[in-house]
Amino acid sequence: MPFFHRDEALELWGDRVLTATWKKFPNLAENQIAMTWIVYDPPVIVNTGGALTPQDFWQHPVRGFAYRGVELIYPASVVKLFYLVAVHEWLQQGMILPSGELDRAVRDMIVDSSNDATSLVVDVLTGTTSGPELTNGPFESWKYQRNIVNRYLQSLQWSELDTVNVNQKTWCDGPYGRERVFLGEFMENRNMLTTNAVARLLHSMMGGVAVSAERSRAMISLLKRSLDPIELAANPENQVTGFLGAGLPQTAQLWSKAGLMSRVRHDATYVEIPDLLPYMLVVFTEGKEHSQNEAILPFISQQIVTAVCSFT
Repeated sequence: MPFFHRDEALELWGDRVLTATWKKFPNLAENQIAMTWIVYDPPVIVNTGGALTPQDFWQHPVRGFAYRGVELIYPASVVKLFYLVAVHEWLQQGMILPSGELDRAVRDMIVDSSNDATSLVVDVLTGTTSGPELTNGPFESWKYQRNIVNRYLQSLQWSELDTVNVNQKTWCDGPYGRERVFLGEFMENRNMLTTNAVARLLHSMMGGVAVSAERSRAMISLLKRSLDPIELAANPENQVTGFLGAGLPQTAQLWSKAGLMSRVRHDATYVEIPDLLPYMLVVFTEGKEHSQNEAILPFISQQIVTAVCSFT
């Protein structure tokens, strides 16, 4: 069962948003988009600084809508949210030691979406490094270590995580050596996530129950995005322009992590707009043509804002 319950009003509006999107972008196929949308009714249980215990938090019902929310899709840089939580879990458990370089890498991984920073984070998390191909015995040990984050996610026992894979680094040009072999001849071992899985992870972070309340606050501080046009113009890779944040009013507050490569454009967001119900929206889009289209995600975001306005 998903962590949210289906709701008639959200079903109606979710279908309207998708219909409007396909009308606006007729080349976007029905199987090239996935979406999970959570609306928080009073009393709002997220972005409270961790006011609720994990037990109380997970027992509090939330309503949501999902379209293809369980479909496995290559997540691009959205996977970095999972590495962020894993780093804080490892630190909390004393499995790794804090350092200035790790702090810098974690910050750059999320704020700037740096792939180089993510490479270090994955190395620290797994005790592995990239390099030349390995012989069978050492490579088996290496592969086991590289799956440690997957094993951690499975230990959470969330149904949304049953099928996901998060054992690969993110690349600019692509993997070489042992990394390329590990990916598989047909990239069958690449990272794969669903919008429902991303939504639940972000839900736990915003709820203050990812690892701990203090660590959740530290995590979401890195997700805060500015909507100031001057700041956005000064930073072309701002994770707002061309993504869901671009469809929000200036009065909104946004926490997000985008993902972009030649064949996908994704975004995972938590949004607060004055006088409206807060909400979470995760949208994945696939297709080479659509990954370069900076209008699709902002359009969807605008439609969702209109829908949330109708709830007040």
